[in-house]
Amino acid sequence: MKVFYTALLAVFIPCVVMAQDKLLVSEGSIKIGAFSEEVLYFGFAENDKIVFSFSEENRKEIKEVEVAEYPSTSRYTDYKESSAKEKIILVNKEGVYGFRFTNGAITKRIVKYTIERIPASAETQKFNTTVKWITTSDTIWKTYTKNVIVAYDTTYTTQVKREAISTTQAEELIMDKTERVHSITNPNPNKTSIFFTLPKNQKSEYETKTIVAWAYWIGVGQEAGEAWSDNANSVSKLVNTTTATVLTPLGALAIGIATELIKPTTGEDIEYALTDEANRNLFLTENAYRFYDGGKGVASYKKETNPNRCHGNYYICLHNDNIRLGLDVNVKVSAIVETVKYEDKHYKIPIVTPRFEKQIFSDPVITTHTLPVVVK
Repeated sequence: MKVFYTALLAVFIPCVVMAQDKLLVSEGSIKIGAFSEEVLYFGFAENDKIVFSFSEENRKEIKEVEVAEYPSTSRYTDYKESSAKEKIILVNKEGVYGFRFTNGAITKRIVKYTIERIPASAETQKFNTTVKWITTSDTIWKTYTKNVIVAYDTTYTTQVKREAISTTQAEELIMDKTERVHSITNPNPNKTSIFFTLPKNQKSEYETKTIVAWAYWIGVGQEAGEAWSDNANSVSKLVNTTTATVLTPLGALAIGIATELIKPTTGEDIEYALTDEANRNLFLTENAYRFYDGGKGVASYKKETNPNRCHGNYYICLHNDNIRLGLDVNVKVSAIVETVKYEDKHYKIPIVTPRFEKQIFSDPVITTHTLPVVVK
């Protein structure tokens, strides 16, 4: 009998000791949704033994159950099982272990689990199995090559520009004519017209000539002649104030030296109109006609600066409504011709070209990670 009790004692003592040494890490239930997984993380001390048990409450199989040393060293794997009891996993070194439950079904699974540890010594019996998550950063250097400006090269080219070197204005006499306009009772017509042409603008390689303004004067008899002389005397005192070459009062009016001219207050008047050829013909045939300018007086004048009317053919139509007296009408036309002369000028133009060189650069690439660690 003594031998029997000794043997029986030898069999049961290790079991009791082992049962006493197991420390509960975590126990509970976990719900796993369809086609999803859940992972539990705990820390273990070096040489711990993990005692792991699980069971699906409805005895339905779990697609996969894995215990892995973080981050990815698998230490235990079970496939398509509904339960496992007290699976022992040896912990080689202190670290975090993940308990992963994977559900491959279209319905949820509820798993009951028990996780225990058997410490290797008294020193690790109070080991804290709680896990905390920390964020770490990894820095790697990305090397690349880029073209960099290291210098500039300057060359020169010659550019030719045609530039105006002088601009002058001068009066050009277009017409100075006296026309007899008969009376109403005279056998000859009491209407007439005077034709004149403004010269075309000229453009050559190094010179342009452009009519920028023109003016006309219409005066009747001696009274208008005397007024013209008075205008000429007045203008002669003003021409020295301009660089333009002006010869007559009309030129002074056209260029802007004079703003108005003297007109006689007495004398016979004449009806006049400035028009084109078509309306001149209507005028002579007693038909209604259009005109650019017109009026009636012993003397009249007009300045024109519209570029559209500074060239082409014109007619001055004259009409004498005096019953017995024929009139001598003087018509003067002057234009201001602007002459611009050009010259080719040479300029040295710099051309700046950057010089490139390949250089190697390194930029930091920082990657952050969140990982579980053992709480100390």
